Amino acid sequence: MLLDTNKKTYNLNERTHIMGILNVTPDSFSDGGLYHTIERALEKALKMEADGADIIDIGGESTRPSHQKVSEEQEIDRVIPIIEELSQQLSIPISIDTYKSKTAQLALKAGAEIINDVWGAKKDPEIAKVAAQHKAPIILMHNRNNKEYIDLITDMKKDLNESIQIALNAGVNKKDIILDPGIGFAKTMADNYDVLKYLEEFVKMEFPILLGTSRKSFINEIVPTKPSERDNATGATTCLGITKGVKLHRVHDVKRTVELAKMMDAMLEGGSALG
Repeated sequence: MLLDTNKKTYNLNERTHIMGILNVTPDSFSDGGLYHTIERALEKALKMEADGADIIDIGGESTRPSHQKVSEEQEIDRVIPIIEELSQQLSIPISIDTYKSKTAQLALKAGAEIINDVWGAKKDPEIAKVAAQHKAPIILMHNRNNKEYIDLITDMKKDLNESIQIALNAGVNKKDIILDPGIGFAKTMADNYDVLKYLEEFVKMEFPILLGTSRKSFINEIVPTKPSERDNATGATTCLGITKGVKLHRVHDVKRTVELAKMMDAMLEGGSALG
C-alpha cells in the first residue's frame, strides 16, 4: 500500500508510520493554546519532524467531547497562515484535520497534502470532491450521531463503507482512501476497547488504517491520569495496533512512538531486521 503525496511517497507495508498532532486551537483537551502562533507551531512541527514524524496533522477546531464549535472563517484564520509557513519549512507532508470542504480546499492550496476528516465525508460531502480535485489522500474516520449499535464492528464497517462510497462517487481514487476506526467518537468506553480488540477486522477492509488513540479519555478508565501523562498507555495501544496490521498512528509524543514502532517492527520481522 502506498501513501502518495507531492513531498513523499510512503510504502506503508515497509514499516509503521507516525503522524504527529499539531493543534492550533485554544481548547484542545491535551495541548490547547500551546501552538496557536506561527512561531510556536513551526518550532513544534520541526521538532516532530526531527523526532521521526512522517506527517504533521494540523487542526484548527477541537474535536474533544463538549468542544466549542468554531466557524469556518475562524478555522481558516487559524490554520491557513500556519500551513503556508510550515509547508515551506517541512520536508514531510501536512494533513489538514477538518470536516469542512472550504477549509480543506484552502488548506490544500496553502500547502497541505492530505485531508483528515473526522466525519468521514458525511458532515460535508463536498470535501470528497475537494480531495478528488487535488488528487489528495483523504482519511475517512468512523463517526455517527449516536451510539446505538446492533453489532459494533459490523455496524462500524457498514458506516465506513458508506464513507468510502461517498469518496469514490466524488472521484477519489481508491488508493487515496485511508480509514480510521474513530476511537473516542460515538462509542462507549467499552466500545473503544472492543474496537482495539478487533482492529484486524478493519485491516481486512484492505485500506490503510490510521489509529488515533493518543491521550484519549478511554485510557483514564484503566490508568487514571491527566491527558499529558497518558503517553505510556497510548504506546500500549500503538503496539497492539502494530501487531494487528495498523501502519499509521496519530500521536502527540512522536519521539516515544517512533522508538516503540521501530522496536515492534523489528521484533515482528525477526532476525532479518538486523540485515
